Amino acid sequence: MAERAAIVLAAGISSRMNTKLAKVLHEVCGRPMLAYVLDACRDVEVGKIYVVVGYGTEQVRERFGAASDIIWVQQDEQRGTAHAVLCCRDHLQDFDGETLVLCGDGPLIRAATLKVLIEKYETSQSAATLATAILDDPSGYGRIVRDVYGNIQGIVEDSDCTNEQLAVKEVNPSYYLFNNKVLFWAVERVKPDNVKKEYYLTDALSLIIATGHKVVAVTAVRPDEAMGVNSRAQLSRANKIIQRRIQQSLMDNGVTIVDPDNTWIEKEAQIGRDTVIEPFTYIHGEVKIGQGCRVGPFAYLRAGAVLGDGETAGWSDSEK
Repeated sequence: MAERAAIVLAAGISSRMNTKLAKVLHEVCGRPMLAYVLDACRDVEVGKIYVVVGYGTEQVRERFGAASDIIWVQQDEQRGTAHAVLCCRDHLQDFDGETLVLCGDGPLIRAATLKVLIEKYETSQSAATLATAILDDPSGYGRIVRDVYGNIQGIVEDSDCTNEQLAVKEVNPSYYLFNNKVLFWAVERVKPDNVKKEYYLTDALSLIIATGHKVVAVTAVRPDEAMGVNSRAQLSRANKIIQRRIQQSLMDNGVTIVDPDNTWIEKEAQIGRDTVIEPFTYIHGEVKIGQGCRVGPFAYLRAGAVLGDGETAGWSDSEK
């Protein structure tokens, strides 16, 4: 198996968030957005993760500084995604393996999708593979351009699309896997020939295609994992999607959640089989709940709380 690295783009400011906090540190179900992306990388056996930081560098490094598999890369001036990748050149220019490129503000990412991306890359023996999504409303996303045979011809950013291209529903949610040598050959040659005058990673793909290298696009990203977070409204939607995933996983493992719409359980919570979670319960942070417990209704368990097997917590305790 080829060695695998990852570049995670986490330098953005996001003026739409109207925040002093680094965007990738905003929390989704109790964890920073960036944590979900890092975990997905680890789940597909990435050896080293190169996190490109810019705005709020010290905040981000302090939050994740203990991780031994992260190499921090500084992007002092945000000049586009290709420029962010190019900032990693000194670290990766001699690396002879495959490199994932992902966005740090994409907490909806799933390791299962990355596994599909990796399998497609390896079986197709391509120089680059990207995972795409089909969206009913593709507004704001780069559109996938294919020829009549279905081969990818390039990606056009939303602001640069023609009217015909704006109608395309297959989009680029920024899940990439490259031959590392080919990646850096291409990003060194990208020009800012676009409306925003930025260096786009999508233009690197066009260069790779133009030189005869094989590029493949696999439609593997579900609509509920395509969204990046660039506003408070999108942050709220991401929280709801992750919350559904957390609750579904718990129910699959034998936990009863009486009213999922009126229950909030954060990602770090551990809950044992045959425990019942009653409505209007909020479980915050690293809570440990044993088997056969009853929590709620109207319960708030703070981070650090521990319930042993068979114990109860919440409004029902007042009736004992």
